[in-house]
Amino acid sequence: MRITFLGAAETVTGSRFLLETGEKKILIDCGLFQGLKKLRLRNWKRFPAEPAAIDAVVLTHAHIDHSGYIPALVKHGFRGKVYCTPATFSLSEILLPDSGHLQEEEARFANKYGYSKHKPALPLYTLDDAKHCLSSFKTVPYDKEFNPVEGLTVRFSRAGHILGAACIHVTDGGGKIIFSGDVGRPDDPVMKPPAILEETDYLVVESTYGDRRHPATHPKIILARVINSTAKKGGVILIPSFAVGRAQTLLYLISELIREERIPKLPLFLDSPMAIDAVRTVARVLRRINFVRVQNPIIRNAIASAVVET
Repeated sequence: MRITFLGAAETVTGSRFLLETGEKKILIDCGLFQGLKKLRLRNWKRFPAEPAAIDAVVLTHAHIDHSGYIPALVKHGFRGKVYCTPATFSLSEILLPDSGHLQEEEARFANKYGYSKHKPALPLYTLDDAKHCLSSFKTVPYDKEFNPVEGLTVRFSRAGHILGAACIHVTDGGGKIIFSGDVGRPDDPVMKPPAILEETDYLVVESTYGDRRHPATHPKIILARVINSTAKKGGVILIPSFAVGRAQTLLYLISELIREERIPKLPLFLDSPMAIDAVRTVARVLRRINFVRVQNPIIRNAIASAVVET
């Protein structure tokens, strides 16, 4: 097996790893480059591997820096399957169309104000492109072996990062590689902890925060302190957060604090249609499978009941 790093090197976005064995090629993750303009421009460059020559994509999770280039890959000729866990597919149904919509909005805005050198400015891919690529997805549950191409056996194990996130175990019968994807906390309030990784020949591991330690104080204690202090002053708390993952965890923690009567019952506003859709997905999946350590159904469904739509 041979690995070529096509992204997430010297930057934290654009996760793409090309894995070749014989004449077969699979792509581990297919993310967008995000952030600074010099990074975003890399999305427009010719893809380093011919999309039509890639046999399959195996996806660690649904965040756009890991999945957001899939619509463009399909648009430019990829005809294989995109393998992921069922929950990752549920989130991809939300995130990828939203990304396509944003691509269209950016192009419309550039054309309206004339700041693009392209006339007209075009989206990297459209909402329809994003919806179309979803037909290429094929779901596989955790810990079930599958063969995306002949000669390679792959298995997903729980990564604990967001709903459906997985580490990817790949073997060709002679050697083994594990791709960690993004790894969650061992004591996350919503997600089960990451599964313990087994022995492997090579480990391609996330290292974005590898030089940091989590604070010793539980985030719920800090959250309660801030909410109570602000409520006492009659203030408003504005919490910027990632729409998928962080927003749901915050709502869960706030709902627990309310249930435990450690903070007053205050109106909650989630000002993000995508985050609201993600909350519904998380709540639906949590009801279907035992994905949280807390067994009480009232607590398990608190994420959904904590949202007031605007």
